[in-house]
Amino acid sequence: MDQAKDLLAAGGSGSSASETALFRTIIDLSPARVVLVDTDHRYRYVNRAFLDFVGAREDEVLGRRVAEILGDVVYESYQPVLSRLEAEGLVWNEGWVTYPRFGRRYIQEGLVLYTSGDVQGILAFTRDFTELKEREEELAKQMEALRASQALNSAIVTSALDCVIVIDEEGCVVEFNPAAEATFGLARAAVLGQPISDLIVPPYLRQRHVEGLKRYLVTGRGSVVGRRIEIEGMRSDGSIFPVELAIKEVRLPERRLFTAYLRDLSAAKQAAAEIEAQRMRIHQMEKLSAMGSLLAGVAHELNNPLAILIAQATLLRDKAPTLDVQRRAERIHAAAERSGRIVKSFVAMARQEPPRREPVDLNDIVQVAVEMTAYGRRSAGVTLELALAPMLPPISGDRDLLGQVVANLLINAAQVLFDHRGDRCITLRTSLDGEAVVLEVADSGPGVPPDIREHIFDPYFTTKPVGAGTGIGLSISHRVIESHGGRISVEDRPGGGALFRVVLPVRDAGMLPAGAGENGRAGGLSILVVDDEIDVARSLAEILDDMGHRTCVRDSSAAALADLDRIRFDAVFVDLRMPGIDGAELRARIAARDPALAARTIIVTGDVVAGPRAAIQGSEAAILLEKPFTAKDVQDALCRAQEELTPPAAEP
Repeated sequence: MDQAKDLLAAGGSGSSASETALFRTIIDLSPARVVLVDTDHRYRYVNRAFLDFVGAREDEVLGRRVAEILGDVVYESYQPVLSRLEAEGLVWNEGWVTYPRFGRRYIQEGLVLYTSGDVQGILAFTRDFTELKEREEELAKQMEALRASQALNSAIVTSALDCVIVIDEEGCVVEFNPAAEATFGLARAAVLGQPISDLIVPPYLRQRHVEGLKRYLVTGRGSVVGRRIEIEGMRSDGSIFPVELAIKEVRLPERRLFTAYLRDLSAAKQAAAEIEAQRMRIHQMEKLSAMGSLLAGVAHELNNPLAILIAQATLLRDKAPTLDVQRRAERIHAAAERSGRIVKSFVAMARQEPPRREPVDLNDIVQVAVEMTAYGRRSAGVTLELALAPMLPPISGDRDLLGQVVANLLINAAQVLFDHRGDRCITLRTSLDGEAVVLEVADSGPGVPPDIREHIFDPYFTTKPVGAGTGIGLSISHRVIESHGGRISVEDRPGGGALFRVVLPVRDAGMLPAGAGENGRAGGLSILVVDDEIDVARSLAEILDDMGHRTCVRDSSAAALADLDRIRFDAVFVDLRMPGIDGAELRARIAARDPALAARTIIVTGDVVAGPRAAIQGSEAAILLEKPFTAKDVQDALCRAQEELTPPAAEP
């Protein structure tokens, strides 16, 4: 400013015209606005920058007052500044100034008192930083918006349920959100700046990851960026788990970043597997339901002829004229009883009734199961070694259900050995261990892996292909053994293979059911037998006749009701399934006439799948006799009916 004052002084003291021209050229080239006003506040000098600002010629400005050019408002705003100037001689001023004609401007201004010869006034230098300041303010707004955006993005990333991981072009971690920390078991502070491939990429995928990143940085082509894929990740403990991965590229002015969004699919995969397992269970249940319906019909049709066969074989054996005929009858009777047991064993697993309790010999149950499953072993080339402990104490249990368990273990062992190379041998042992009897079924197969062993008794769990197994055999076996107060387990067989161990408690098996050895009241009973299968009815009647009772046989409920109107019976045997009035309804009609006789009405049924109790709703208290029946079964049922029988009153 001192140099400008000197130049003005030189120009005002008669200096040469060339010096004056040079002075004006220098001032005009300055980007600052330079003016000189006199004590009346009239413009005595203005440079080109000021003229451009006010948009006027020099002759339109010189000699005019400041208020005329800049406006009264601006002029009045300078009054405090002029007071300071008179006191200080030099004033610097900076800030926003609003010009009525030129708008709002940001200026930096220096004012100094000027005296040169007869010229006195104020010399002002003004620099206009409006555009720069506006850019600064805009940049500040952008920075604030950026900070707000970053804060928002940080909040979103931090609260995201999915893993958000950001890496740079070197593959090193830039961001690692809390979800990623929880999922991978790594702390954010520990992974920042570390290669992502060493942290969460399984070892067998690391080389592929590094090469893929390098290729993408060079060519811009890759198999992962911009796509959603399923891949495997690695936790801090080294465990591998499935993840869903999506990678987005973020281009910044100075570098490129890659944001990976990962979602742990473990729960989703487990849920999908459970859904598939449920679907398979439903499929198996539908198969079982269809099989049960078919088996119900087959069993019912088989039970009627088996009942006849057993009854007639029993009568033939008891009345055989010669020993040879008796032996033949015993063979027929044994074969018929075996057939009946097979039918009952096949369908016993479909029942939901609690097991029946009676004294049973485990060795006898094993022998029957061995005989029943013999063909499957022979056809598979499997040998069986039996080691049955003699004189085992009886246990209290359901013969059919326990037999089903033994048969199932034998069948499973034979199936395991079917494709096995080497010895195909099953070893079956029974033994006494303190207060329990033990059954062991061991095979020479591959054994049961530990991961399967813990699920092997789960319902519908099977390692067999679809259509080859239902996954319910061992589950039902487990349930049957537990219902008998025992336990079943699987372990490794010494020398290789699997060993299933069943432990059943020895309890007081009790005596035979009350009245089992009685033949009925002296003089016999009057018994009505009703069955639409007349041969079944006659066979049952012959067994009763042989016990010393008097029988009346009818093939329909209508005929039986007619007899009941005129004859007094001590007991009634009635088939459950008959056309027209079935056995349950006939018993209900008997109850309406004679409740005491209804209590002595025995329901005969071959409905072994649904279970006889399920078929006689409204007659739950009825005594049941299941087909095929033996003479002992008939006698036991009649003994239970006799408990309800009271002697008739003497006639006057």
